[in-house]
Amino acid sequence: MPAAQAQRVISGPVEAEVLRVIDGDTIEVRAFIWPGHSVETRVRLADVDAPELRRVQCEEEREAGFAAKAFVEGLLAENSARVQISEVRLGSFAGRVIAHMALPDGRDLGALLMEEGHATPYSARGGWCPVLEASDPAQEEAAASRS
Repeated sequence: MPAAQAQRVISGPVEAEVLRVIDGDTIEVRAFIWPGHSVETRVRLADVDAPELRRVQCEEEREAGFAAKAFVEGLLAENSARVQISEVRLGSFAGRVIAHMALPDGRDLGALLMEEGHATPYSARGGWCPVLEASDPAQEEAAASRS
């Protein structure tokens, strides 16, 4: 892909219907890209990292992942599963996009995840496995930066 194309960002907002929550930071949507046309894609929330459900490093991460997913499902259920996505750019995995996602009342989903302790800033990834991180100085530093 040419570098110019890889750097493209769609500012948005783009209205989208939530189809399902994959995990705390990935949501499958039907985005209404222009009148009469839509596209289904997975949206990875920009700038946040929620714990994984699969390929976890410890059971605490899996439990935290299910809690993050349930939190997102609850927020989306109470908000009619319609969202606005913005700053949309192509992701590096499986054709998904990376974007910010706002609930109908304007609250940012990624920010809410972090406020409630279900995610960390993407730059400080991890923190879900205290026992493993206690023996890894790099993880200790990342955990300290989230405090």
